[in-house]
Amino acid sequence: MPGAKITALGCHVPPGVLTNQDLEKLVDTNNQWILDRTGIVERHIAAPDVATSDMAVAAARCVLAQRGIRASEIDCIIVCTVTPDMMFPSTACLVQHQIGAAGAWGFDLVAACSGFIYGLTTGASLVMAGTHKKVLVIGADTMSRIIDYTDRSTCILFGDAAGAMLIEPAAEGEGFMGFLNEVDGSGAEALKMPAGGSRMPASADTVARRMHFVKQEGQQVFKFAVRKMYETCRGLLDKHGLTAKDVKLMIPHQANLRIIKATAERLGMSEDQVVINIERYGNTTAATVPLATRDAIESGRLKKGDVVIFAAVGAGFTVGTNLWRWAY
Repeated sequence: MPGAKITALGCHVPPGVLTNQDLEKLVDTNNQWILDRTGIVERHIAAPDVATSDMAVAAARCVLAQRGIRASEIDCIIVCTVTPDMMFPSTACLVQHQIGAAGAWGFDLVAACSGFIYGLTTGASLVMAGTHKKVLVIGADTMSRIIDYTDRSTCILFGDAAGAMLIEPAAEGEGFMGFLNEVDGSGAEALKMPAGGSRMPASADTVARRMHFVKQEGQQVFKFAVRKMYETCRGLLDKHGLTAKDVKLMIPHQANLRIIKATAERLGMSEDQVVINIERYGNTTAATVPLATRDAIESGRLKKGDVVIFAAVGAGFTVGTNLWRWAY
């Protein structure tokens, strides 16, 4: 049975920027209030004619170029998103067609902010089963389309972006080491988009009541995220007989600076072991982990052979944690 390793990474960030000063003109907030509570300075916003599949395609093409392969060599495309272009067909279908991945199958994976880590778990499992040689995992979200810019508690948090990784077979001792993923549906009411599904179909009333935007109970989400991100990271390390000192980097979901710092402190990790880029992008949901990984590589902090732990908590609630030995 083969192992699985990440062999290429690509990201796309739209050029449009929404700063804290811009938000001051939209809602009752200010730069310092946002910084103190989130650590965010700015976030990128897609142009009106750009959808999630467009950003996903751009990230996918970066991966293909970096790896030097044709799209027809891809076996499977997993698009992790909560903002698909439409309810159906899946965004994976649109990406497959646009990049020309003839012969590939694929699907969308919905796990909110944990989506990309769930995608990595699934992609690694397909490769390790011996049935796939190249699995493309994409995290892409156009959160600006489902954010209420009259709600200061949510509009300050989110941005748009896409990131992708290619997973291929690996030799023993490199690549995927393990995972610890969970769901806890008791938290479903704390972070959701109420309307647009079969429970509450779109209507003039749901639109008028702004029910097609993200709704969040911030304190409940914060407390759960701090507790579960620590517990799953600790549990995964214990499972593999590792300590925080054995990990070169923790690359967490970039939801809130205070959540990241609290998790790192409880794990006993130093600042040098934690990747933080939330100040430049905000919370891009499924794209935060590949974006942060790219920044770690470009800054020389992540190198071949390093042990890295990915961790996220998202709506659902979902919890995702992966352990990898970096392979390139």
